[in-house]
Amino acid sequence: MASMTLPQTSQMIVTLESDAVVADIRKALKMIRGISSVRTVTLNDDNTITPAIRRSINKARREYAKGETIKCSTPEEMQRYFNSL
Repeated sequence: MASMTLPQTSQMIVTLESDAVVADIRKALKMIRGISSVRTVTLNDDNTITPAIRRSINKARREYAKGETIKCSTPEEMQRYFNSL
């Protein structure tokens, strides 16, 4: 049987200060071409970092160190970036 290579995917980790905007951001992300899924995760009140979250944090840190991230300082910058996709 021939082996199959899955395409490499990237992840974006976004931390929100308020749950009030989760639904709107989720809806907006789903409208962007190339977004394959949107998943919402709530951290426990005790701030426990699970192994899966630790792996995601470490991956994000490695990508950041390599310059493989996008930084938007204002909502307007983020909107310009989304519009450019």
